[in-house]
Amino acid sequence: MSLVKKTGWASPFTNTFLTDFFNGETFFDDAFRKVERMPAVNIAENEKEYVLEVAVPGMKKEHFTVEVLHGMLHITAEKKDEKEEKEKNYTRREFSTTSFSRMFTLPEDVGEGDILAEYNDGVLHLTLPKVKEVVADKKKVAIK
Repeated sequence: MSLVKKTGWASPFTNTFLTDFFNGETFFDDAFRKVERMPAVNIAENEKEYVLEVAVPGMKKEHFTVEVLHGMLHITAEKKDEKEEKEKNYTRREFSTTSFSRMFTLPEDVGEGDILAEYNDGVLHLTLPKVKEVVADKKKVAIK
């Protein structure tokens, strides 16, 4: 057993080569792996509101969708980049997609219709104002 990761090129006729290739441990290592990154989120609370700060540099406000559904705050973003270079006798086209989705259960004292969102300098700022009174709907259930 070795603590050092094996490096170098294996013969294409060995089982090790095929195993390493399909596990992404060859020269393709970082080029073909999907890397998921979840943005960091700061959550603060004061007497009037909750504040969320989501660190997502490199995005634009058009990339975001913020929705409230069934007491859940959904924050999603997707960014697609495409590059194409044409030189001499070859064409190279590269593309990438960056996306994430985060969901937060909203406290009962949040005014869902008054949530504000703003994107500045790589940080999505969400302000969730608190409502003064939380009125629970009380319904009597008839017993048969």
